[in-house]
Amino acid sequence: MSSTGAFHLLGTRRFLPLFGTQMLGAFNDNLFKHTMVLFVVYEHYNNENAENWFSGLTTGIFILPFFFLSAISGQLADATDKARIIRIVKTCEIGIMIVGAGGLVMAMNGIMVDSVAIPILLLALLAMGVHSTFFGPIKYAILPQHLHKGEVLGGTGLVEAGTYIAILGGTLLAGLIPVEVAAGLVLSVALIGWLFGREVPPAPALEEGHKVDYNIFRSSARLIGATLRIRRLFLAIIAISFFWTIGAVLFIQFPALVKNALTSDRAVASVFLAIFSIGVAIGSLAINRMLKGEVSARFSMPAVIIMGLFVFAFHWISKYAWERLPGEALYDVAGFIAHPDAIWLTLSLLGIAIFGGIFVVPLYAFLTTTVKKSEAARTVAANNIVNSGAMVIGSVLSMSLTLLEVPSADQLLLAAVMCSVSAYLAWRLHRAVEDHKNGLVEAEGLPPTV
Repeated sequence: MSSTGAFHLLGTRRFLPLFGTQMLGAFNDNLFKHTMVLFVVYEHYNNENAENWFSGLTTGIFILPFFFLSAISGQLADATDKARIIRIVKTCEIGIMIVGAGGLVMAMNGIMVDSVAIPILLLALLAMGVHSTFFGPIKYAILPQHLHKGEVLGGTGLVEAGTYIAILGGTLLAGLIPVEVAAGLVLSVALIGWLFGREVPPAPALEEGHKVDYNIFRSSARLIGATLRIRRLFLAIIAISFFWTIGAVLFIQFPALVKNALTSDRAVASVFLAIFSIGVAIGSLAINRMLKGEVSARFSMPAVIIMGLFVFAFHWISKYAWERLPGEALYDVAGFIAHPDAIWLTLSLLGIAIFGGIFVVPLYAFLTTTVKKSEAARTVAANNIVNSGAMVIGSVLSMSLTLLEVPSADQLLLAAVMCSVSAYLAWRLHRAVEDHKNGLVEAEGLPPTV
């Protein structure tokens, strides 16, 4: 199926409600998080180290639930009706956003910002991480259950593209609208997401008698061990994890880099994140056309190599070519666009994102097509555990370099180097898939005890 053919899924109930629910959730996550981060970076702190530290802290807090709760969320998704779980988590989102909106209003009005408002905002962010942890396995695992085999890659690409379009909207608005408007909007979007979630068709368990192990440490260890014993899954998950380690470093650096290295305001920081989101959406749709619906990693290695070259170009322009404003003056969006190097900086960022999307989408498709449909959610959950650990590592690396007073622009070199590791893993995955096609057969399912 071509990428054009995949768009017909948007007219079907078996895909559209899930797609809308995911988009609205991703929009809300990013609107809330980036409103909070941009307020603290631009309105509260005035120190690059503190700004980088807070950005890294928010990333770590949001992904922490993925590390500890993904095993349980994956088991529940395979053991019960996935549509029912969606309705539960979307109901919880409404309550979380009531708390988060209250924190934003307190911060905006200068009410106990450090002692109460910021802790409330971080607590709401942690709760949104829990919400996303339980929704995460479903958004991919439900696709093989509702879509035909030839539609899975196209559906995965649309989910990824929709996610990054939502990130685009959330991050862009975070830099453009007042904090009080953002507070009202996150609550409204949670309500609309709840309505979409009610329309997702039933997706009952496909495996009878599956028991959920609620011991987070034992279940996580068993799930990861069972999933990673399949060589192709192991390589796909590790490659995705390195990609998100790179992503963590980049996203942590963006707000402080835009402010301090590019001397630009918060609206420009939102534009940067929006450009990145557009690029990933383009890459996510392009790879389905390039592969014609086939689940293959043959384009992943060259894609991530090119991505690394764009990261290096972005670093060089930011550090050596960009003309900074003196003192505390900042470029607004119009001033940024008028800058002679803005076009090259923007193209570099767009290149990073497009080739990142081309790299990662087929790897997600591997997760749901390599095992039985009844095990897809647990496979995605295992991936989420490893991914979250890798993102924590990326956050710690970035925060450690910040403590060593390494500038944001120089930290981009770390991301460029990690692209070479991702390229090697993608090459190994492609070889493993070819070996399997040529007769090297391995166990395809998870052990019954998982």
